[in-house]
Amino acid sequence: MADFSSSANRARSANASVRLPWFALLALAMTGFICILTETIPAGLLPLIGEGLHVTKGLAGQLITFYALGSLVAAIPFTIFTGGYRRRPLLIAIVVGFLVFNTITALSTSYVLTLIARFFAGVAAGAAWGMIAGYARRMVPDALKGRALAVAMVGTPIALTFGVPIGTLLGDLIGWRAVFGLMSVLTLGLIGWVFWKVPDYPGQSAKQRMTVRQVLVLPGIRPILAVVLAWMLAHNILYTYISPFLEPSGLVENVGLVLLIFGLAALISIWIVGLWVDRMLRTLVLISLICFALVAAVLWAGAQSAPIVYAAVVVWGLTFGGAATLLQTALADASGEEGVDVVMPINTTVWNIAIAGGGLIGGTLLEVVGVQWFPAVLLALLLIGLIIAWRAKIHGFPRK
Repeated sequence: MADFSSSANRARSANASVRLPWFALLALAMTGFICILTETIPAGLLPLIGEGLHVTKGLAGQLITFYALGSLVAAIPFTIFTGGYRRRPLLIAIVVGFLVFNTITALSTSYVLTLIARFFAGVAAGAAWGMIAGYARRMVPDALKGRALAVAMVGTPIALTFGVPIGTLLGDLIGWRAVFGLMSVLTLGLIGWVFWKVPDYPGQSAKQRMTVRQVLVLPGIRPILAVVLAWMLAHNILYTYISPFLEPSGLVENVGLVLLIFGLAALISIWIVGLWVDRMLRTLVLISLICFALVAAVLWAGAQSAPIVYAAVVVWGLTFGGAATLLQTALADASGEEGVDVVMPINTTVWNIAIAGGGLIGGTLLEVVGVQWFPAVLLALLLIGLIIAWRAKIHGFPRK
């Protein structure tokens, strides 16, 4: 009887040990939420920001550009120089950066000072994206690493789905400066949350840390990054120019509803991927790319039909929501524990290149040939990504 009780206690202890540390992971998700919200909130407030800073809407739009530049420039160097620091103090310093630079943005009356604040807020974001994935994976055993990453990344689609519309509404009600001030208040709460629930881990010694070059030559890393670039280029061409793309179907007045449907589908996708990523990563990547390619093909033939567009947007959201989790899990698996903190900022850099490239390619297509050629370009990019992912069956997206 005693042996049975002892075994039961050990089993209960083992089960408890593999539970997800929800509060800690959700603190990381909140960090990602603030990253995305800080980046995208100006998009819905450009007229108000332009009026408040006495600049045109085009110049106000550079608040987004400077944030992206900060992320692009900082992600890899920050990781290289801070790899040996303890994780929680570093995370807190990053969150304090958001507090400081969002507060400056809220109070500044100088356009130049606001741009500088936005650049350094982007630096904080690049640093955050470089460590969130590795941090989340260190909290759990191997069997739960993918699921932990899915939870830590859930803040991104929530911010994209609800953050910008709510921020825009609040901006109309209380002013754009108050919206940035509200984000600073959220950040203060996050600092306390991190102190309360997020465990600390040591950094890596110089001997343990891998260089960027060492990580890039690891088997599987380059194919995964190529898939990231192709997949995210396709996504950002469509997402950035969704308003003009909706004109032929007569849905341009319903762009908010379209993006809400996309975001809700993306949330469902994150839940599905979180359940299956640790067992079916390759399958989920291939299904997502195939379905997104089918969306592009359907839109090529039926972009004038509102019902077809709505259906395509649902499938598009389902293919995109779990993309970050799938691709970051693949990169983390391929790089190992020694390389994960280096490969994630590389991923952030490629992701930002795709965002900028999507804007550039989409803008060029829009001006030169029109939105009717968007689906063809998307289809080409997605087929390239699919072929690369399919061929990376030993390293990158291995069969299990």
